[in-house]
Amino acid sequence: MNEPASPGPEAEFRAHLRQGRFMLQRSRSTGRHVFYPRLMIPGSGETDLDWVPASGNGRIYAITVNRAREGAWNIAIVELEEGVRLLSRIEGVETAPIGARVRARIAEIDGAPELVFDLAEGTAP
Repeated sequence: MNEPASPGPEAEFRAHLRQGRFMLQRSRSTGRHVFYPRLMIPGSGETDLDWVPASGNGRIYAITVNRAREGAWNIAIVELEEGVRLLSRIEGVETAPIGARVRARIAEIDGAPELVFDLAEGTAP
């Protein structure tokens, strides 16, 4: 009988979120972080990836506002202190300036844990 395959990187990332932890992958040999979860680092092919806690701190790299009859919401690219960028949203504001500091948190959205960001203290909307 074959052993069950281990869950893929995305499933593992989501499992960490369900446990209330924001984790990133980092190469043991280079120290380079990666996001979106994957089996190897793009470009170099390193496969020595470990899961490590993310700082949760970042800055808004780009942001846009979507407007519909149901309301307005933003979609932001956040650059984390670890050097990776990810797509998320900034909670509590319609928009915010490029470069504004943000802090990650895990929120339940439609019954599932999702990574969202709040403006950091001292950052005006």
